[in-house]
Amino acid sequence: MTEVIAVAVITLLAVISPGADFAMVVRNSYLYGRRTGLLAAAGVAAGVLVHVSYTMLGVGLLIASSTELFTAIKLAGAAYLVYIGIRTFRTRAEVTVDLESKAVLTPFGAMRSGFLTNVLNPKTTLFVVSTFTQVVDPGTPVWQQAGYGLFMSVAHLGWFGAVALFFSNSHLRERMLKAQKALNRAIGSVLVGLGVSLGFAR
Repeated sequence: MTEVIAVAVITLLAVISPGADFAMVVRNSYLYGRRTGLLAAAGVAAGVLVHVSYTMLGVGLLIASSTELFTAIKLAGAAYLVYIGIRTFRTRAEVTVDLESKAVLTPFGAMRSGFLTNVLNPKTTLFVVSTFTQVVDPGTPVWQQAGYGLFMSVAHLGWFGAVALFFSNSHLRERMLKAQKALNRAIGSVLVGLGVSLGFAR
């Protein structure tokens, strides 16, 4: 029971901590609408399952012990965040969004943005690997470890789904779109900042 509580607490704290996933879901929700935001949230949740899968297969231990491999993952994630940040920063201020019209970002593109942001995020790698290596006992049954991984994914889906619903609210969204240029630059700057900081982090 102590192990279950520890995994739950660490997961919830990690999920609600603002980061690249949060910025990405907020961006998709306010710029393209509720559905796109929810799809981005689903992409984030799917990304978590990737981290859980390779960790359970033992690759996580390799990443934790190999500086070269972790550095490669860190730089790939940092480059992606900088790329998305620059694209967001340069988004035209006059872009208009109608929830009833076809989204500018395709459903696949929405899921992909959330998925790649999470999969290439070294912070998520560290979160999952450290949880499984420091909290979960090696003797814990595989089905229970899989349950922990599923909980992590569902927790991400629940939290970021709520974020998408909030930031796609029509009244809040209209105010945001009026200040679209500033918001694009703010969120884009945050993504670029995260990418650069992760790239130079030791």
